[in-house]
Amino acid sequence: MSEYNIELDTRTMNAQNLQQLLDQKTKPIGSLGRLEELAVRVASVTGESSAEKFTASLTIFAADHGIAEEGVSAFPQEVTGQMVANFLANGAAANAIAGELGIPVSVVDCGVKSLLVNGTDLIDMRLGAGASNSAQGPAMTQEVAAKAISQGQSYGQSLASTIVCFGEMGIANTSSATLLAHKLSGISIADLIGRGTGIDDAGLNHKKSILERAAARTGQLVPIDALAEVGGFEIGTMAGAIIGAAASKKVVVVDGFIATAASALARALAAECEASMVYAHRSAEQGHATLLEWLQAKPLLDLEMRLGEGTGALLAVPIIRASVSLFGMASFADAGVSGRSGDE
Repeated sequence: MSEYNIELDTRTMNAQNLQQLLDQKTKPIGSLGRLEELAVRVASVTGESSAEKFTASLTIFAADHGIAEEGVSAFPQEVTGQMVANFLANGAAANAIAGELGIPVSVVDCGVKSLLVNGTDLIDMRLGAGASNSAQGPAMTQEVAAKAISQGQSYGQSLASTIVCFGEMGIANTSSATLLAHKLSGISIADLIGRGTGIDDAGLNHKKSILERAAARTGQLVPIDALAEVGGFEIGTMAGAIIGAAASKKVVVVDGFIATAASALARALAAECEASMVYAHRSAEQGHATLLEWLQAKPLLDLEMRLGEGTGALLAVPIIRASVSLFGMASFADAGVSGRSGDE
């Protein structure tokens, strides 16, 4: 810990005050670019300026999607339950990265069709055995959609860590995320659709026709109705968790395409939560860049990842912690270093 990293009462400082504080540190003004912007953002949200206080956690929300029945994924639906078991056995990519960074992982069952495990290690927020097929009718009732948001909100508020990473698992959830993003933004299905788990060209064309049919069932929708008509249990619960975490002054790290669709829903339902969001990376999933642009969100990384699980969000955590460490730098006065010529 730096000898200059004194406790700052950042709870009483706004973004301008915090930037002025950084401008007094031993560096040219603005020389650390977006890292300074990030430091100001997370300190403004949390009221904290010590990197040691920025603990992190990952939650993976899992559920199945009835639209998988239409053959929109390269993998069978039972993979969702199998991957939940893999997360709990510490065998997935998210576990490997989180383990390296010392970040605990929690797994939430929002509605997995075929669970292979149960017990205290799996958090139960089950809303059913997967959402219904939105190509044929509503994915869920309005009551269930409201419950997804509500239970997520309570969960987000309950988390103890300062930085919360949210990931997801659910076969066909890129389809649900595409439909939800389309209804929220008006961006065409063609501009949002991607290969998901790795479908080929023929599969992509089939997926596009299915999603366009699902989208055509309804016209313009208010956000909660969009979730009910075309969303997923885990996407709605994650959106609620974003709202709850933001309300309790946590930094919310948004992962890839599906998490960004959830963040768009959260922002549509509670605009103030946007201030707490840090977009971790630009996914290789085709529609992610388009959705990020619509949200005017600037991700920190671009590693051509498209796995989900919160893997990209995890990689942003050291950057967030590093940004806050800048408040521990010496000022020009502290270090006896001359400032710019002409400065007092």
